[in-house]
Amino acid sequence: MHLCKKDIVEIRKSSPVLLPEPYLFKLEEKVLQFGTGVLLRGLVDYIIDKANKKNQFNGRVVVVKSTEEGTTDNFKMQNCLYTVVERGIEKGRIINEHHCVASISRVLSAKSDWRTILQSVAENPSLQIVVSNTTELGLVFYPEDIFLNSPTSFPAKLLAVLHHRFIAFNGDVEKGLIIIPTELIPDNGKVLLAIILQLASHNNLSATFTEWVKNANYFCSSLVDRIVPGKPQEVTKQKIESDLGYRDDLLIIAEPYHLWAIETNNETVKAKLSFAVNNNNVIIAADINKYRELKLRLLNGTHTFCCGLAYLAGFNTVKQAMENEIFYAYISNLMKEEIIPIIINESISIQEAEAFARDVIDRFSNDFIEHKWLNICLQYSTKMTTRNLPILIKYLDNYKLIPQRVALGMAAHILFLKSHKNETGLFFGTKNGINYPISDLNAETYYNAWKLKEVNLVVEYLWANSELHQQINAEKFKLEIIKWLQLLLANPVLKIISLTTNTVSKNEI
Repeated sequence: MHLCKKDIVEIRKSSPVLLPEPYLFKLEEKVLQFGTGVLLRGLVDYIIDKANKKNQFNGRVVVVKSTEEGTTDNFKMQNCLYTVVERGIEKGRIINEHHCVASISRVLSAKSDWRTILQSVAENPSLQIVVSNTTELGLVFYPEDIFLNSPTSFPAKLLAVLHHRFIAFNGDVEKGLIIIPTELIPDNGKVLLAIILQLASHNNLSATFTEWVKNANYFCSSLVDRIVPGKPQEVTKQKIESDLGYRDDLLIIAEPYHLWAIETNNETVKAKLSFAVNNNNVIIAADINKYRELKLRLLNGTHTFCCGLAYLAGFNTVKQAMENEIFYAYISNLMKEEIIPIIINESISIQEAEAFARDVIDRFSNDFIEHKWLNICLQYSTKMTTRNLPILIKYLDNYKLIPQRVALGMAAHILFLKSHKNETGLFFGTKNGINYPISDLNAETYYNAWKLKEVNLVVEYLWANSELHQQINAEKFKLEIIKWLQLLLANPVLKIISLTTNTVSKNEI
């Protein structure tokens, strides 16, 4: 049987999973979500579903699919039902649980359903919240006409929805929305608001509308944290489906740990975010910077320092790397000796940072999750710049020493982005004679750099043509990158990683 509304009664007879009751399908749509990705489905929609089942939020999510890749067919076939399989260790206890999520009401295509989105969603008086996750590249200003059918960028789509709602409700201040971007950039709510206002000016929208945007809507910065690798391999999926008693083509696997931190001190907003009631995994606070910094530097930053290095060392998944003694030591020492000393401050104690780092080690070591390094390498250069460059710059400023593991991780990202271009203009790297795809906004820059062949010329080119390197003025650090690149090119990668196992930062700048 296939997971869908019409088969629930039959599935319920034999499945161990708690399936949704009929009343859940009748809840009004309160949330507009931009993005169908596994992180939103495995965290935000999961949290809302759990609240609905406790009668604490009582609202469903209508999702806009913005990309042209894939279709919405599976969502339609399964009435937007799907299973989140939680696997891992939580406080020493093995977790292996299954949750059938029913919080999504429908999935609409931005390309083909734009009029429906405006008429049935923007005009919906019950709509309260907008959520997005369009990656770090999604929160950018792109000058475009929002009145064309389906604007290109996410901010333009959001502005079109807001403007249509403003017109539909005659500027009613009670019909403003709570807008919560989850893209991993600092102050994402403030950034999104600034882009919206810039776009409004570009489209010559009225001052009355602009004031409505600023005063009737609430742009809340937020942080999401959960490792959700997504759809499992087919063999694993079949085994899970056998246990579930039904087929689920939208099934995803996630770790037990999850956090959604939302920044606001507005009581009206807090009241509408009722899915946070009695849920320790949802934090609503006036300042969420502490949670953002811990996650960005120790979880995401460590991932970014390690992903290319791990893949080039022959590890396909995070779990495989953590099972290796040398790589385990590299990750542990990277966090302990080169990241934690930089992030501790008045709000983050060393005890909090070390406890978070221990949790990261446990999460990376999760035996149940197949988290692929290649997926973490997507938009590698941008992640290295936004997540890790501040760590390096502050370390150089504070200690006047070169952090060795940081330097090795940055050198590895340059080597990983060494590529060739095929006839269609796509970039590929090569490891042991096997091609791997490179999806990076700056792939062309690295491609041109490596055409120079000599390592010192490659690094010099990147220093002159890359935002990442233009911000690092230390000449000795550039020489350190050249040294590590030469070592990586001439030796087995794991052997080079072992050189950092028992070393500390050195080479005064």
